[in-house]
Amino acid sequence: MARSRSRNRVIAEINVVPYIDVMLVLLIIFMVTAPLLKQGVEVDLPNTPANALDVNSPDPIVVSVDKEGLMYLSLGSDSDTSLLADNLINQVRNALVDNPLRPVLVRGDANGPYNNVVKILVLLQQAKVGSVGLVTEPEAVQ
Repeated sequence: MARSRSRNRVIAEINVVPYIDVMLVLLIIFMVTAPLLKQGVEVDLPNTPANALDVNSPDPIVVSVDKEGLMYLSLGSDSDTSLLADNLINQVRNALVDNPLRPVLVRGDANGPYNNVVKILVLLQQAKVGSVGLVTEPEAVQ
């Protein structure tokens, strides 16, 4: 009787081909969508060494200015929206009323005129921002 059971034993095999197919499809989906996840306005930042933001700080208010002088505002999870000067002042002021400890950062295009960044700094001063940080790209290690 023991012999007949050993002859009838069926080894269970798992077919992994469908799992590999699913994984390859997911890999392709992630490869295609990853470049689309880049958020923010396309600004060519200057390369300088700088300290990173504290991980525990609240989401920053980011004001970007491109080389044409167009201004964009990002309030944390919100996407960047193009604004006029008055709207920028009001929205930054309102965001700071909700949380006065939020850092305010300026992203200025390295190829744009310095005057664009100065205009943003003046507008932030009018919005009663006490401290402003400038965003840069880290220098390339050679």
